[in-house]
Amino acid sequence: MALQLYNTFSGQKEPFKPLVENRVRMYVCGPTVYNRVHIGNARPVVVFDTLYRLLKRNFSDVIYARNITDIDDKIMKAARENGEEIGVLSARFAEAYFEDMAALNNLEPDVIPYATQHLPEMIDMIERLLEKGHAYAAEGHVLFAVDSMPDYGKLSKRSLDDMLAGARVEVAPYKKYAGDFVLWKPSKEDEPGWDSPWGRGRPGWHLECSAMIKKHLGDTIDIHGGGRDLTFPHHENERAQSCCANGVDFVRYWMHNGYVNIEGEKMSKSLGNFRMVNDLLKQYPGEVLRFALLSAHYRSELNFSADLLDQAQRSLDSLYGALREAESVAAAGVDLSGSAFMAALEDDLNTPIAISELHQIAKDLNKAEAADKAHLKGMLLQAGEMLGILQQDPETWFQQARGGESISAEEIEQLIAERTQSKKDRNFARADEIREELKAKGVVLEDSREGTKWRRE
Repeated sequence: MALQLYNTFSGQKEPFKPLVENRVRMYVCGPTVYNRVHIGNARPVVVFDTLYRLLKRNFSDVIYARNITDIDDKIMKAARENGEEIGVLSARFAEAYFEDMAALNNLEPDVIPYATQHLPEMIDMIERLLEKGHAYAAEGHVLFAVDSMPDYGKLSKRSLDDMLAGARVEVAPYKKYAGDFVLWKPSKEDEPGWDSPWGRGRPGWHLECSAMIKKHLGDTIDIHGGGRDLTFPHHENERAQSCCANGVDFVRYWMHNGYVNIEGEKMSKSLGNFRMVNDLLKQYPGEVLRFALLSAHYRSELNFSADLLDQAQRSLDSLYGALREAESVAAAGVDLSGSAFMAALEDDLNTPIAISELHQIAKDLNKAEAADKAHLKGMLLQAGEMLGILQQDPETWFQQARGGESISAEEIEQLIAERTQSKKDRNFARADEIREELKAKGVVLEDSREGTKWRRE
């Protein structure tokens, strides 16, 4: 089937057709780097990484960009509190972000633009908005005049009055209209700033993505993604700036993933229920976190919990178990086109159905005759790669440390060697003791003619 994507702008699923045949340009909003990222920040990365894999399979020329916001009031505040330079802090947390996202098996985007490296492009866009009457300068600020754009609010389905009623808008005396948003603002002497026609200052948050998209991907892109919370005001304002400055349509398909809830409650600072990716990686392999994030449809809210992670762990154990049983079989090269798995992914990235199909392939592999195993193993591996999973050696998967492990692989191997010798010495009591000792530490032994294998539970 042809790829179908839900377009937030139209409010419905549409056949995906890029602006230029076989050429796709996709941009996803990245993090503001002032702290480690939480699991909610990771969801859009995993979702759009999966879409990126699908697009690369279906189209010959795909460029995926995801930015880094390295100048922001939150970064400035964190740097002051830490007593360090802003650039040092933002670089440190950008690197931490890359490490966390790599641990979740995400591919690196083709382009990773940093906001501070695109000040000339931002200033140029502001100047064009001023020339066209969509912006005005006041008291060292430059603001976008929202009432200059007839369909402002169309993406988020809000009228200007509704947006003012529902949003916390800073009403400043230099604004002509309370809903006008900042393109440029002055910097204090102790704050970072850049020279501009309007004085020393720094850009507004919304501006950076518009400028970076224009430079790296063009005036019109195929897909713009991010979390649902960005629809308004961030993406609404991006759309306004770019459409008015460039004079053409900005984005053909807007895509937004749903929120992540924690144990049934909305994740929020006031509740103190943030789950940082780095902390979760100390308890679970990154592949488990990725699988959990893909277990619900990307547009649905995801209830993130220990139960969900444990279920993801068991599911991956089952899938890797099928690959382990077929270890001696060389995987055949297969084409997933037309499969139920691909049909699920091409239906607006329906990962829950795709995962269900993955389990069916594994089930078929477990029961298959020898002649069919190579094809089914090839299907399982290729389908897994599309989801960013099942690419480890099965033995490595089962033997890797899982949160809170009290025994190392070397200690396990030593005990297995002792158990083997005990059995040879007919000291079966000691052999049983070792099995039970390992089981108590979450290690299961599997005896076969070839010897003893082990896995962590």
